[in-house]
Amino acid sequence: MASNTVKLIDIAVNFTDGMFKGIYHGKQCHSADLPGVLARAWAAGVHRIIVTGGSLKESREALEIAETDGRLFCTVGVHPTRCGEFEESGDPEGHFQALLALAKEGIEKGKVVAVGECGLDYDRLQFCPSDIQKKYFEKQFELAEAVKLPMFLHMRAAGEDFSEMLSQNLYRFPGGVTHSFTGTAEERINGCSLKTIENLEIVRGIPAERMMIETDSPYCDIKNTHAGIQFVKSIWPSKKKEKYEPGITVKGRNEPCLVRQVLEVVAGCKGIADIEGLSKTLYHNTCRLFFPHDIDVSADAQLESGGVTAEQNS
Repeated sequence: MASNTVKLIDIAVNFTDGMFKGIYHGKQCHSADLPGVLARAWAAGVHRIIVTGGSLKESREALEIAETDGRLFCTVGVHPTRCGEFEESGDPEGHFQALLALAKEGIEKGKVVAVGECGLDYDRLQFCPSDIQKKYFEKQFELAEAVKLPMFLHMRAAGEDFSEMLSQNLYRFPGGVTHSFTGTAEERINGCSLKTIENLEIVRGIPAERMMIETDSPYCDIKNTHAGIQFVKSIWPSKKKEKYEPGITVKGRNEPCLVRQVLEVVAGCKGIADIEGLSKTLYHNTCRLFFPHDIDVSADAQLESGGVTAEQNS
């Protein structure tokens, strides 16, 4: 296990996923274990976690979860693959107003820190056609403008349309991060996966002052077959879900304590020996975007603003 000398924020955790309730592919394999997952995260040096909302229903649940601990925060928004829910509701404007009301409620409670996860995903058009995705991506710029929050963005196989829409709407929101991204090194507006040597080369070329890190758990764990595994030093004992044991991680289920491994891969591939110093840089990058009231002014003066993530992305 890792020591807690590092200071970490995991900017993307899907705590609304059934796996944290012990449900895998519709089957109950073990009891809900979120308190144990959180205990491991805090012990690993994670100071804050942002719970991702991917639909109106999920965003409500994310806020409910965030209210259970002072170190939990959340986003409100609709994932591109679920944008059909606006029209399926029978009242797209009413659906938008419900999102807006939820975001305002969460802001008043000090819990909602971004609009999202929203964007474009042309890899999975079977879930939502591109025209609907674009229509309601545009609508969520309106949401961000109304509540004056940064955006938590997603892009897969839609670089041209995504970049065009983003550039047309930059004036409407105070910054953002594209947490899930596919594209070339020339398009690297965010971080990337840690699977291949090529991925690590891209990470190596991104300044630490422009990075944030995440797990995107319960997905995207770093596997033994991935290039990044060579830099991982912190290991937690795990058991298969069928042999679940309280206090031990579930094999194949990612969780926030493992953001420490993402930090180690970033440090390793960039040749950074001072992992504590790197963690502080990434921490301040994240605070500047999502927690601007908590910035250490003297430290912030030495750092540029940033908006990229490194994750183990599927």
